[in-house]
Amino acid sequence: MFKLRGIQDLYDWQRTCLNLDCVQRRKNLIYSLPTSGGKTLVAEILVLRELLCRRKDCLFILPYISLVQEKVRGLASFGLELDFLVEEYAGSKGRFPPVKRRNNRSVYIATIEKAHSLVNSLIETGRMEDLGLVVVDELHMLGDGSRGAIIEMTLAKVLFTSKSTQVIGMSATLGNIKDLQTFLRAENYTSDFRPVQLKEYVKLTDTIYEVDPTEEECFKFSRLLNFKYSSSMQKVDPDHIIALVTEVIPTHSCLVFCPTKKNCENVVGMICKYLKKEFLALRQPEKAVLLRELRASGSGSACPVLRRTVPYGLAYHHSGLTSEERKLVEEAYSNGVLCLLTCTSTLAAGVNLPARRVILRSPYVASDFLKRSQYKQMVGRAGRAGIDPVGESVLILQDADRDAAKTLVCAPMEKCYSNLLRDGRRGLLSLILSLIGLNICSSVGRVMDFLCATLLCVQQEALCAETSLKEEVQRCVDLLKDKDLVTETAHVQTLQVTKLGRATFKGSVDLSYSDLLYKDLSKGLEGLLLNSCLHLVYLVTPYDMITQCRPDWMVFFRQLTDAEQKMSAAVGVPESFIARKAAGQTVRKPVNMEVVSRMYLALVLFSLLKETNLWSVSERFHLSRGFIQSLLGSSSAFCSCVLHFTEELEEFWPFRALLTELTRRLSYCVTAELIPLMEVAGVMESRAKQLYNAGYQTLTQLANADPALLSNAIENLFPKRANQIVASAKMLLNEKAAALQEEVDELLMKP
Repeated sequence: MFKLRGIQDLYDWQRTCLNLDCVQRRKNLIYSLPTSGGKTLVAEILVLRELLCRRKDCLFILPYISLVQEKVRGLASFGLELDFLVEEYAGSKGRFPPVKRRNNRSVYIATIEKAHSLVNSLIETGRMEDLGLVVVDELHMLGDGSRGAIIEMTLAKVLFTSKSTQVIGMSATLGNIKDLQTFLRAENYTSDFRPVQLKEYVKLTDTIYEVDPTEEECFKFSRLLNFKYSSSMQKVDPDHIIALVTEVIPTHSCLVFCPTKKNCENVVGMICKYLKKEFLALRQPEKAVLLRELRASGSGSACPVLRRTVPYGLAYHHSGLTSEERKLVEEAYSNGVLCLLTCTSTLAAGVNLPARRVILRSPYVASDFLKRSQYKQMVGRAGRAGIDPVGESVLILQDADRDAAKTLVCAPMEKCYSNLLRDGRRGLLSLILSLIGLNICSSVGRVMDFLCATLLCVQQEALCAETSLKEEVQRCVDLLKDKDLVTETAHVQTLQVTKLGRATFKGSVDLSYSDLLYKDLSKGLEGLLLNSCLHLVYLVTPYDMITQCRPDWMVFFRQLTDAEQKMSAAVGVPESFIARKAAGQTVRKPVNMEVVSRMYLALVLFSLLKETNLWSVSERFHLSRGFIQSLLGSSSAFCSCVLHFTEELEEFWPFRALLTELTRRLSYCVTAELIPLMEVAGVMESRAKQLYNAGYQTLTQLANADPALLSNAIENLFPKRANQIVASAKMLLNEKAAALQEEVDELLMKP
């Protein structure tokens, strides 16, 4: 840790936690601390212990692709030094089942969805005993909708199928942590430690109050704002954001959380107008480099808002930016080139970007009032260990929200509940289908035995108030039979999956869409148009993104060439319909609008694959760059799911080779020569172009690069990042070589 991270000592709580009796005896553990308390380091030490001492594989589950890539980069140097492999399971990446290594151990870094598929593949191949440790970051996400249901399914399967796999959960403080302890058969360690003291404040009109739960009103007078506002300035900034930020920037850093993406851009633009010209001179060369990199990432285009704000050391950060733009902004902020970010709540849940002061522009996310857990995650970003003596948060309030805000800042933490019954029992249906498909259960009775190992069972009195858990299970089994996903043999009442059922759970396809996907693929077999890849792209355009975009009819009409008109008509969207909509005329003949929207999104993806220029596609379709990139990422992941789906159904054999190549194209969406470089965790398109132009044109060349020379050759590539890129490239090369060696050994093995 000292050599690779510079960590000389542990905090007292970390030492205590690692020496707990339950940890020493490899019992399951949930540990809860405030944000920035140093939770991740404990998990990494436990992972290293499992890999090196017990020689077992580990699974590290993280909520977002960006966090997976960051963790892969962070652990790659440890893997090279200590001889283990770091494998990425995110988006379309990851092998199922993973390559079985004879000599090397692996740590699988996975998103929630990929971790579930990985565990399924290990159960199916009888390899669960190889998995020594499962670490779950943000365990409280068990209570977070459909993704929470997937975490619960994954952990329940681990607990049920392996007696030797240890489970470690990192969680925010919860109001019902005992429910999670019962579910995971785990002990709990809790501490309120923070390396930097956090002081919470609220602002009403021009007065700052300190949050104090011991006070009857919850708020204690602290001070009045000391900033002279002109009448025109008061109209532009009635919430005194400029006063609050200029108390700390540019000497210290500041995050301003805004309720919407548009508000982020408006607020950062407003602050810039009233900053002194001295801000322009600070770190001017580095800001110029950042602007050049932003232009390079946009193939010569840069966001006009960022062009105006970056010279002042300010930027915004939300999902409307591409992942490359967000990464550049994050690195510039971490290195002090930027001193202020306006951002949405997603930044608090993702990357770790601390600040001296955190300002919450409003107690809302869009139109929804903040949850206590969201509030704690945001204010937890205040205070940088080793830099700031204290961290401050300021929540800006209007009088109307005063009472609700008292509950927000002073109430106990929310409780976490199972989501298996949410959205018409989607989670429970998916769980039962996979249990039958994996031969874990073959009857309703066995399913009930398994459910005793779930959070749903622990909380059944609260969640199954109207019907019993057994009745819920029977309803799900009956529904799976109706959907032709499961059959039951009459004489012995044994449950089995059908071919469609097996394809559905092996492909991780949502049960809501499996029948529709089968019909779409079957129709595609009858007349798949391959004069372009548009028809294939349509078949892998995610169903769950259809509602997120409304077609611009004139753009839709102009994008259709003769070949595309024919393909559009083949799926049920005739040119005459689009022409009438574009002209604002009434359409008499009914058309399936979900198919229309899916066709429109397929056209967006098709244009992107042809041009690989996200900016021009964004402008043509009037969609944000971030949305298009999100669509691309979801499509590559869904394409991978559809590929696994077709592998289980013999009639779809023609799709397999086509979808294998399409998955690769959707995953990177760049010219072919850049793909080997972009396979390295965290290397985006503009960085890949820089590396390629500097002579690092293959994975082997990059893996054998000198990090110091690489840092000098590539503009704005700091030595730490250069080391991570080279380490990640070496790790990927080792992983590919090891996989090939395993194949060779298997071929040469004597019978």
